[in-house]
Amino acid sequence: MRFRHLTLLVTSAGVIAGLLGIGYTGFRNATSVPIERRAIVNVADLPKGTKPVRIALLSDIHVGNIGMRPERLAGIVQAVNAASPDIVMLAGDFVVGEHKEGTAGRAMNLAALAKLRAPAGVFAVLGNHDHWTDPDAIRRTLAQAGVQVLENTAVRRGPLALVGIGDRFSGHDDIAHAVARADALGGIPVAFTHSPDLAPDLPARLHILLAGHTHCGQVVAPLIGPIVRYSRGRRLYDPKYRCGRVEYMARVTFVTAGVGSGTLPLRLNAMPDWWLITVRPGA
Repeated sequence: MRFRHLTLLVTSAGVIAGLLGIGYTGFRNATSVPIERRAIVNVADLPKGTKPVRIALLSDIHVGNIGMRPERLAGIVQAVNAASPDIVMLAGDFVVGEHKEGTAGRAMNLAALAKLRAPAGVFAVLGNHDHWTDPDAIRRTLAQAGVQVLENTAVRRGPLALVGIGDRFSGHDDIAHAVARADALGGIPVAFTHSPDLAPDLPARLHILLAGHTHCGQVVAPLIGPIVRYSRGRRLYDPKYRCGRVEYMARVTFVTAGVGSGTLPLRLNAMPDWWLITVRPGA
């Protein structure tokens, strides 16, 4: 009996130590310096000699928990500025939570975004958590930081038309309206949104899509894969668009893991990242 009791104690202690170790590693990952990933997209329709355009893609900042303190966001902004992007695109989920209470206060921690430097501008779309909480407060905070929110519309910047499409997961996307605006502007369309799941519904002429939302799975177990796959009884995302550069249906989709970590400040096998994407002429 004493041996069985001792075995149980040792086993329990091992389990607790293992869980603490996983939690410690996950928290360190979630609060680490996001990886800067780089990619080049050659666009045949860009005239030869057109100057390449460098786009920084960030998403899922999720201020409101200990995983994204103001000083960490300030460091991320400095890293983005050091890469000298021409354009910055922020692909939604600026806050944590699902309720309005306290959102306006949490959104104030986004003030560091005012220091982003991009000669052609800083643009944003809202994500599902933004719509579930207080989208008006988030829009105001972004506007104060000099960030232009594109809600199912487009703007022309040099040879590109930047097409901001509302979040599919929370039901705010209007592809037809956004694309019509882009068509009126001309240029090479570069679409960005929060959830990448709308990719198959985009017109074939939109060959570039930038997105976030998935956190690249955030907590990904060996052999099993992402632990959390559903929210509010719905699949969070199409696994095909979970992470990274996805080339499918004559379109290249970039899905960033995001720089924050949502409500739970843990990451395993899905490190925080952001992308610097160069769009240039070429076949």
